[in-house]
Amino acid sequence: MTDTAIEAAALSKRFGRRGKWALRDCTLQLPAGRVCAVVGPNGAGKSTLLAVAAGLLGPTEGSLTVLGTHPTEARPRIAYVAQDKPLHPQLTVADTLRLGQELNPGRWDATVAERVVAQGDLAPKTRVRSLSGGQRTRVALALALGKRPELLLLDEPMADLDPLARHELMGTLLAEAAESGTTVVMSSHVVAELEGSCDFLLLLGAGRVRLAGPLEDLLAAHTLLTGPAGALDTLAPHTVVESRTTGRHLSALVRAAGPLDGAWQTAEPSLEELVLAHLRSPDAPALTLDPAREAAA
Repeated sequence: MTDTAIEAAALSKRFGRRGKWALRDCTLQLPAGRVCAVVGPNGAGKSTLLAVAAGLLGPTEGSLTVLGTHPTEARPRIAYVAQDKPLHPQLTVADTLRLGQELNPGRWDATVAERVVAQGDLAPKTRVRSLSGGQRTRVALALALGKRPELLLLDEPMADLDPLARHELMGTLLAEAAESGTTVVMSSHVVAELEGSCDFLLLLGAGRVRLAGPLEDLLAAHTLLTGPAGALDTLAPHTVVESRTTGRHLSALVRAAGPLDGAWQTAEPSLEELVLAHLRSPDAPALTLDPAREAAA
């Protein structure tokens, strides 16, 4: 086992010689054992990053290692669930799990896979083509978790589920991952559902890392301010991520460089407030926090 699940150094990916950069100069370090949320708008590079980590794409520039080695060498220790969750439609649920066992000799945990399926009340003899989108998601996650991976990569895994099903399946996923010590990297557009589930945040924008680090530290590094509309000038020493004026009141998200004026009302932002402020302010300075600093504290 390695202490680092994913490490990227100046990672860049472009499709074609003159194509747009999907990832650009991304540097990050994700410690093992974390549950990492990868968030950002469409086209931010989330799917590309996960595909590179899974060994399905190679970098154009820079490097990325997974579990201390090249992604292709780590592939037996990785499980990856793509957005479209490709499954063989003619197979039954039971046949699909049996195929997972045959493809992962020595690592397969049939008890885990069957438990994930059973919690969804899926009949083993049902063919995949007859399943709903949510049911196919459950089967795909059963395959991934049955492999007992050290690193689980999930690309928008809950996108086709209703809120109740998302909540139930997220609970199953996190419980199984915690039991085995699996590192989970999960992209999602539903930021609110990640709060309370993830402990590491990676925010991408236009292919670049905007925020990266332990979630608790990133939230503590930012402050929500409320004050009079004319007080923006007093924030000059601080990094203002976003500010908005409503009538006589000003609200701002800042990274304070020191003590704040006593006229401001302060609060710690939520995950959703932090992410949305940075997405609405693409020119705000990026922030990457070293997870080793937290480990040493």
